[in-house]
Amino acid sequence: MSERYVLAVDQGTTSTRCILFDRRATVVSVVRSEHPQSYPRPGWVEHDAARIWRDVQRLIPRALREAGAGPEQIAAIGIANQRETTVLWDRATGAPVAPAVVWQDTRTGELVERLGRRADAAIVPERSGLPLATYFSATRLRWLLDNDP
Repeated sequence: MSERYVLAVDQGTTSTRCILFDRRATVVSVVRSEHPQSYPRPGWVEHDAARIWRDVQRLIPRALREAGAGPEQIAAIGIANQRETTVLWDRATGAPVAPAVVWQDTRTGELVERLGRRADAAIVPERSGLPLATYFSATRLRWLLDNDP
């Protein structure tokens, strides 16, 4: 029986890594590609989501080549992502419709403040256990739907 591997895709804030582990959890291959962050306005942090996807598509075969492995030897894939970064994709084309809004971005601050002043604002932490904050993706989704054609 040929060796089987677990492939980990670690898609982080500044880079994407693909790591291949053998059945003993020994690292057999690590490949990495940095990607730039964009700061189009104060408080805004964006990534090119299409570039990140291209990086993943390029890195996985490279990690396999470095290990001398083939895709048929992958038993499982694990993915770690960069927290609450938000991307909207076109359902017909699969292409991102806007830059990824990174978890560090604070463009939704005004919306978060407005929501926090509502009489029913306490329902968010009661139900989720989390405060209203620019960190979370729900207000980013609202912002993208309201501001990007």
